[in-house]
Amino acid sequence: MQPVIGITSTLVKINEFSEGVYVHQDYHRAIVAAGGLPLVLPLTDPDSFSRLIDLCDGVIFSGGEDVDPQQYGAEPQQHLGPIHPQRDRVEVAAVRYTIGAGKPLLAICRGAQVLNVALGGTLYQDLPSEYPGALQHSQKAARGVDTHWVELAEGSYLHRIFGQTQIRVNSLHHQAIRQAAAGLVVTGTASDGVIEAVEAPGCVFTIGVQWHPESMAERDPLMQALFREFVDQSRAAKKNRLSAPLTG
Repeated sequence: MQPVIGITSTLVKINEFSEGVYVHQDYHRAIVAAGGLPLVLPLTDPDSFSRLIDLCDGVIFSGGEDVDPQQYGAEPQQHLGPIHPQRDRVEVAAVRYTIGAGKPLLAICRGAQVLNVALGGTLYQDLPSEYPGALQHSQKAARGVDTHWVELAEGSYLHRIFGQTQIRVNSLHHQAIRQAAAGLVVTGTASDGVIEAVEAPGCVFTIGVQWHPESMAERDPLMQALFREFVDQSRAAKKNRLSAPLTG
């Protein structure tokens, strides 16, 4: 039973004749390799987006633009990058809807930040200017190359998936979680203390990672294991819904 995995997207404009939905191809490649059926979700209004989530068995909240600080009650700082307020509004609502629907959720890079904001947390708008001693989190190496270590909390879901407490990750961000939301537990940090992973223990599979596992998954068995677990949990959630007795 192949689960449908929704993948959030953004909008890009190539030229005046070509504008539309975009998500990096590594996301759907990683899902296919893990046994899922990827479905790219176009950026619509919040209500329509909820109906799209209803079609999915699990949802990936993908990377992209900076998050509008208005979403967490802050003013824009000097080094805030491009934002997409419509995407923020839709995805903040979609995170809450996905969790409320009991569907597995994997939040990646910007997605992890949106997950945190949707549940009441805050962000660093720019690590180089706001976090003294930060590592180079916006790496110069190729997208799929690992560049620094992440320490995982013993007993965390990610620890169980990877089977170890230290992993190598890539790093393509300049924003990060500042204050973790009350419903999230910090389960991964970089050596400089920057939050790299969060989990929601009270929910079905709900994990946010600050790195880009989809771009490492082709060659990294650990990242392959993360996607397999996510797809397996989405398959199990689908099976449970299909077998649940009808009410009303």
